[in-house]
Amino acid sequence: MRRPETIIRFSINKVRKYTDKYFLLILSLFVGIISGLTALLLKSGVFYLRGLLIKDTEFNVNNIILLLYPAVGIVLTVIFLKYIIKRNDKHDIPSILYSISKKNSRLAKHKSFSSITAGLLTAGFGGSIGLESPIISSGSSIGSYIGRYLRMNYKNTTILLACGAAGAIAAIFNTPIAGVVFAVEVLLIDLTGFTLIPLLISSVSGAVITKAFYPDAILFNFNIEESFTFTDIPFYIFLGFTAGLIAVYFNKIYLFVLKKFELFKKKRYKIIIGAVSLGVMIFIFPALFGEGFDTIKILLEGDFHDLIDNTIFHEYKRTTIVIILFFLFLIFIKAIAVGTTIGAGGVGGIFAPSLFTGAVSGFLFAFVVNSLDVGIYISERNFALVGMAAMLGGVIHAPLTGIFLIAEVTSGYELIVPLMIATTISYLTVKAFSWDSVFTKKLSARGELITHHKDKAVLTFMQLGSVTEKNFSIVNPEMTLGDLTKVISGSNRNVFPVLNSVKELEGIISLDDIREIMFDTESYDKVKVYDLMILPPSVINFDESMNTVISKFRDTGAWNLPVVKNNKYVGFVSKSKMFEVYRKHLIDISDD
Repeated sequence: MRRPETIIRFSINKVRKYTDKYFLLILSLFVGIISGLTALLLKSGVFYLRGLLIKDTEFNVNNIILLLYPAVGIVLTVIFLKYIIKRNDKHDIPSILYSISKKNSRLAKHKSFSSITAGLLTAGFGGSIGLESPIISSGSSIGSYIGRYLRMNYKNTTILLACGAAGAIAAIFNTPIAGVVFAVEVLLIDLTGFTLIPLLISSVSGAVITKAFYPDAILFNFNIEESFTFTDIPFYIFLGFTAGLIAVYFNKIYLFVLKKFELFKKKRYKIIIGAVSLGVMIFIFPALFGEGFDTIKILLEGDFHDLIDNTIFHEYKRTTIVIILFFLFLIFIKAIAVGTTIGAGGVGGIFAPSLFTGAVSGFLFAFVVNSLDVGIYISERNFALVGMAAMLGGVIHAPLTGIFLIAEVTSGYELIVPLMIATTISYLTVKAFSWDSVFTKKLSARGELITHHKDKAVLTFMQLGSVTEKNFSIVNPEMTLGDLTKVISGSNRNVFPVLNSVKELEGIISLDDIREIMFDTESYDKVKVYDLMILPPSVINFDESMNTVISKFRDTGAWNLPVVKNNKYVGFVSKSKMFEVYRKHLIDISDD
């Protein structure tokens, strides 16, 4: 029979466990509201700033001054981050993923306001980027800070971080389901047990902010007027393949441009080259100015000729071949414009540019089919919507996010079948070229990416330093067997590293290998350690990933392996220590 105090202690722990979780629900509501207000602040700020700068002015050859605005925005962003924030942090999705996997979901506090400020300066002045990444960065930072301030564990802090991201996405597009799906697909949050509820609360509260406060001019929504027919399915299949190939191009060109800008050592060269290049692109294709949602709205309203009106091609806006080439160039140049904006020092993301490219691709696909007059008409507006989902799913490797985002934006599931078909095919096409998305490519290559695979996730959290043991008795190669026996008698280990005078690992002594000669006293002064030592089956370098460490243990069958750093001995890693740390991390990330 349990004693009364044991029963009371057990009951208190159970009550505390459930209280903590309900407290987490309250926090998720708060994070969702704050994220929604943050999104409102940034979206409204960009909308009104752009209106202030441009007013009713139209792009044409007589107002080249407007093309200087993106350069001004980039310069102001660089000044703000360098001289006011004084930090060189990234304000994008990869930085959030890195924080989740390597920094215990800790994001810098300043990102709660610096991300949206930098995004406002970049996009408000016409930088060709999306606002989603700065808003998500800000929302995630808010959730992360609250978790850290309240001394919450890694699991709950990560949930609050994801709540900030989900609330931000829901508030931007008024898409609560897409907000939750984004957190699961892109931020790789495990959707298990209690985790779903805080994400839903945060996402719904962010969407409520949208409904309550967003001006209609800022909202992005569309009502489907042309029904989907099953005769369109072959075209949607082909659109999926096309969108997948364009997504591959988008990712490769975007990363290529960023890499080229990284070659410039001085910031001013990046700004000058980026500003000039972006100005030229916007001068030729004004649709590249800003986020691109105005262009999407025009395409969905069927007034695509308006996009050519204020360009150097306006005289040929009714010529089919010019229309096709115009939108084709828009597709291929958008990725360059985005990479140029960010590479030059602007802050933004590729979420909106992916939607922009998808809308143009879907529209152009349908326009070409209809122009060929094959005996069937397909809806250019519907294909533009499906193209958005297919492109987004392919670019960020998040097909469900693309599907639910467009389904919710259109206030129904009329297009759910073509959305599923095209987005799935696009996603599989992209996967055939690269397993990692544009967000995860670098992190995955460095072994710094958490995944839904529990074993790989735990290995990502584990640090080599946390499993390296240093309480091994060190011996010198010139020591005699007698001296070695004395060292062994005072140690509780059965492996002994042999180091030279500069602390370099020469070999190891295994107790099992010398057990018989240990008791031969006549050899105590004759046999040296270098006569008995052997080379370890493998050596671990201190900068190697845990996946590599596991592979070395598996390949050698060893129980202990030495660790070196810059050729100097550090310690040993044992299977038993790894298993102990592994279980601790597994409990931390899995406990609901």
